Amino acid sequence: MSYQNISASLSDTDLEEINTALQTIEQKLPFLITLSPKERHDLYKMGDKSIAFVHNSLNAAQTNPGILPTNFNTEELERDYQLALRLSELLIRLQQLAEKVDDTLIAVGSEAMKSSLTVYDYVKMAAKTTPGLKSVAEQLKERFKGVKTRGNGGTSADASSAESDG
Repeated sequence: MSYQNISASLSDTDLEEINTALQTIEQKLPFLITLSPKERHDLYKMGDKSIAFVHNSLNAAQTNPGILPTNFNTEELERDYQLALRLSELLIRLQQLAEKVDDTLIAVGSEAMKSSLTVYDYVKMAAKTTPGLKSVAEQLKERFKGVKTRGNGGTSADASSAESDG
């Protein structure tokens, strides 16, 4: 679906229900951990090729238990493998959702900024002749304090630098 102007809202009730659903997801995954950067670096990573390797090694362990030391836990290998498969599937779904939320946030944020820049331009013009708007214009101008203009033909000199929020 191509991007269209977003005209939507998210009620407090809906947001609360979404947060409750996210809490439920976290509660269903009580074994989740947080790794330090060093731990992330030091651990083996299991990508597509490694998934096949682990699957094949599990099959080898299950069909040839006599070649393994007696303290090798084949059931734990199978549990780890199955959990890795399920978490991989879950991660893909969560990443897709996060990407949609991020894309929507970027788009709706852009819409809000574009409309706000229009308001700012009108406030600046009206402040020249309308009492009381000069302070509003100064307040809005704070957003652009310390930002250099690029002069790329934006709505205003200030607006041209608003494309990337600092």
